[in-house]
Amino acid sequence: MLRLTTFVSAIALSSAAMASVAMAEDIKVGVSPGEHGEIMEKVAEVAEPLGLTIEVIEFSDYVVPNQALADGDLDANSFQHRPYLENQMKDRGFELVEVGTTITTPMGIYSDRVEDIADLPEGAQVAIPNDPTNGGRALLILQDLGLITLAEGTGLVPSPLDVSDNPKGLQFLELDAAQLPRALADADIAVINTNYALASGLSPREDAIAMEKADSPYVNILVVQQGREAEPWVKTLVEAYQSPEVKAFIDEKYDGAVITSW
Repeated sequence: MLRLTTFVSAIALSSAAMASVAMAEDIKVGVSPGEHGEIMEKVAEVAEPLGLTIEVIEFSDYVVPNQALADGDLDANSFQHRPYLENQMKDRGFELVEVGTTITTPMGIYSDRVEDIADLPEGAQVAIPNDPTNGGRALLILQDLGLITLAEGTGLVPSPLDVSDNPKGLQFLELDAAQLPRALADADIAVINTNYALASGLSPREDAIAMEKADSPYVNILVVQQGREAEPWVKTLVEAYQSPEVKAFIDEKYDGAVITSW
């Protein structure tokens, strides 16, 4: 009987090992520089014991990660908020889907020339992102600060053409989001996404002269191709991201500059 029990146990252990191997999966996840990449590296640490190996691939702009995902060069990406994904799908026909929320990174206004947004001079040059959703987001922040007024009905994607009132005669410089920190040498202010601010050594808490409101609709998300959202590794990826270990990492490393969604 002991030999039979041992034999059965050995079979059970062997089956469990085979199941573990079968569950193991390697995926590629696209991220943008800064906090998205740093957080995903931590997610990879949490996911590995769960049978999911994540290769983190960094992109220097906001356009390529969705194209690479749509083309099948990536399994998932983590770099964008909902309005940006919706705009990309509308404009480019991508068949992508959100599978989980990640973080919120409030945009900040930075300057090497003024210390208070109230001191912004007449005709000041204002650098904003050149993609529709982040550019629109920047304009909405400027409107919240009372610097401009936007035409009604522009929603979350206004452009400089939608500015209906501009009492200071602000001049808008639309630049690639990754280049905005460098624009501080020429522009009076720049409205910069947190990931690019952090990557350039700027502290949202210490260096920003104004910040986006905390109730922003721009929560960031994990995205995969439509039709793959039910694959087992997707659930593991979301669980690893929304884990206590990753939350603790974010809270400690970013000291409030990055806010978790869970």
